[in-house]
Amino acid sequence: MIRIGLDPDIAHVGPFVLSWHGVAIFLAVVVGVYLALRRGKAIGFPEDWVYNVAVWGIVGGIAGARLFTLIDTFDYYAQNPTAFFAIWQGGLSLYGAILGGFAGGALCARRKKYPVGQLADLAAPSLLVAQAIGRVGDIINGDSYGTPTSFPFALEYTHPNSFAPIGVPTHATPVYEIIWDLVALGIILKLRGRPPAGQGERPFAPTGLRPDGALFAAYLALYSLGRFFISFLRENVAVLGGMNAAQIIALALLGVTIPYLAFRAKLGSPDPSSQPR
Repeated sequence: MIRIGLDPDIAHVGPFVLSWHGVAIFLAVVVGVYLALRRGKAIGFPEDWVYNVAVWGIVGGIAGARLFTLIDTFDYYAQNPTAFFAIWQGGLSLYGAILGGFAGGALCARRKKYPVGQLADLAAPSLLVAQAIGRVGDIINGDSYGTPTSFPFALEYTHPNSFAPIGVPTHATPVYEIIWDLVALGIILKLRGRPPAGQGERPFAPTGLRPDGALFAAYLALYSLGRFFISFLRENVAVLGGMNAAQIIALALLGVTIPYLAFRAKLGSPDPSSQPR
């Protein structure tokens, strides 16, 4: 049993609260942008491309995260409308952040005529690292807590400000998700490999089984696969067929990304009739 007694809030300054969750999210964004910028430099992307898309992606991610949370917990925010703007208190949907961030980044890239698929592929590993860091905040504040369990590595929260039930051992679902994020990161890095020589500023040009955007699609598929099963162990409200909202989104994304990857792989496969005999 792992007991967590930390106060989720570090300090209070007027209406603003400095929380461990907020610190984790801030570090996640900084590290994610840094890694994307570093990789971008290594493969020839101009710095301003990464910075511009990152800013739009962050804004879109925050908007998407809050919008998805509003939809998921409308009754609460209807009674506490000012809480909607208190993003430092948590309540940020990760799927909303991912999809909103992609929409914001893609919109920026389209407007500035940047290669959307290549930039999305560039972001995929950084997003997994950022997600893992962000979940550390959930471990501390008890957000995204799991169902009650007698599992020896369960988390038990003792601080009264925790989001999780006090004194109840629960599945360490944020830890499970961090582990899955790192597993998915290893797979994505393996798929990414090294940029083929001679492609200059097109490191993810369509070659073999990895056309532009396929790496990002693989990231969405991998994360959704893990999130679907982990969500069975989370304390969430079922909305359809015994599944919660995150599981429905996960299935929807798997239903899009897997056929897309299969289709792109087929297009990238060599024509047998063109092979020497």
